Amino acid sequence: MVGTLITVAPTGAETAKADCPQLPTTLEELVETAIACEAAGASLIHLHIRDADHQPTLDHGLLKASVEALREQTSLVIQLSTGGSVHDPLEQRLTVLEAEPDSCSLTCGTTNFGDDVFLNPWGFMNQLYVQAQEREVVPEFELFDLGHVAALRRLIDTHGLPYGGKVHVDFVTGVPGGMPGTTAALMAGVAALPEEVTSWSATGIGRTHLPIAAAALSAGGHLRVGMEDNLVFAKGQPVQHNRELVARAAELATVMQRPPLSTDQARELLGIKDRRTR
Repeated sequence: MVGTLITVAPTGAETAKADCPQLPTTLEELVETAIACEAAGASLIHLHIRDADHQPTLDHGLLKASVEALREQTSLVIQLSTGGSVHDPLEQRLTVLEAEPDSCSLTCGTTNFGDDVFLNPWGFMNQLYVQAQEREVVPEFELFDLGHVAALRRLIDTHGLPYGGKVHVDFVTGVPGGMPGTTAALMAGVAALPEEVTSWSATGIGRTHLPIAAAALSAGGHLRVGMEDNLVFAKGQPVQHNRELVARAAELATVMQRPPLSTDQARELLGIKDRRTR
């Protein structure tokens, strides 16, 4: 792969707006963020939605409005989180694809998530996989631990390839309770990937974001950055806008002679159905 897929995860479900006023939580802020991050080198956006009180929500109307606004005003691949908040019920998480995103996250197992539990039982994973196939939505398989790699193998064996025929995974490292954000842990996961995997990216939470980005780029992987995963740009320097993280990722990728992919190249890489309106 010559270029680098840069995913921006701008908001997440954990950080409170009151603690981080620069976090984009309104639709207007998300659109502005998406436009700026596309210009900085992102080609995919991983979305969590907030309500009028800036609280995490899976409200269908808000999800649909967000997808439509971003599709109208950017060319980004739009990926909705099906994880939502760790407190969201499984049955509500299964309704996310009704908002017609290009892609969705599919976490391949339950993991401890700080003091909480991020629940992803086998039955839920199966339902989400099949629903994504039926709706022609491309899943990104999120792997928080090595056991999740084995679960991905089981999903493919059970249901065949996802819509589009490509298999893209993202290693989420550095979550308390999941795999550590180290080069050794990441490379162990990469070595265990099923042969059907066509591309992979990596996320380093908090202070692990730079070491993981460097390791991923050097090993042929892609990058996910954003304020969902990291609120500090450098020691004593809070992130003021997601584009800062995207721009740095794009600079790293370019130095490594793997410049950012365009949104068209990202769609080709992932096997995305083109739903764009612009």
